[in-house]
Amino acid sequence: MVDCQFSGLSDPGLVRTSNQDDYYIDPDGRFFIVADGMGGHAGGQEASRLATITIKTFLDQHWHGEVPTETLLKKALGQANMAILADQRRYPERADMGTTVVILTFRDQDAQPWCAHVGDSRLYRLRGHLLEQLTEDHTWIARAIREGELTALESRNHPWRHVLSQCLGREDLAQIEVQPIQVQSGDRLMLCSDGLTEELSDHLIASQLKSVRACEAAATALVNAAKQRGGRDNITVVVVNLLAEKASAS
Repeated sequence: MVDCQFSGLSDPGLVRTSNQDDYYIDPDGRFFIVADGMGGHAGGQEASRLATITIKTFLDQHWHGEVPTETLLKKALGQANMAILADQRRYPERADMGTTVVILTFRDQDAQPWCAHVGDSRLYRLRGHLLEQLTEDHTWIARAIREGELTALESRNHPWRHVLSQCLGREDLAQIEVQPIQVQSGDRLMLCSDGLTEELSDHLIASQLKSVRACEAAATALVNAAKQRGGRDNITVVVVNLLAEKASAS
């Protein structure tokens, strides 16, 4: 497809010995996935891998069907959750593994792209000079900020900032967020794991996205900036530049 440009990069960072993140970019730009696993070296890697491959396979199989995208994404995430649960039962040593995930889709039948997510992997939109987080983290911190118990500044160093309220790999999965995304020509979309947002403020992310236009170079610049500020976690970034045919007026 010639209506968008995209690139991604995943890096273990400077502290972790393994990379428990995973991502997938459809070669035709139909969908993009970022997953951030947890549960130890083998568990986290397997959880994010299982989520990514299960979602990819499900979307490939049902992409051209008549199922609405909202339903398609919920089913894809449900299938990924079941795949991780089945692996937990098969390998008890991975019983505590799980993963966050964020997905961005562009289907020809839709007037706009759609996003689905579970956990704290994020989707951002840069429009002009304005960077906006389009997903809301499923974390204790996000709930505390939303309810006025903490400020965003206080949350950055809070000891509970990594506590998830939802992730894939849980029997009680109850919160799969799916939403249409309004975009227009010239917008940039970025999917990322929290290894990026733990090190870079939204201001610094926006600065990198505004100053480096090529997708591959922008992804590299963001990962390098996060490593320069500590690189304490795995870092995954996918950058999508929207051209006219893939954009819909907001």
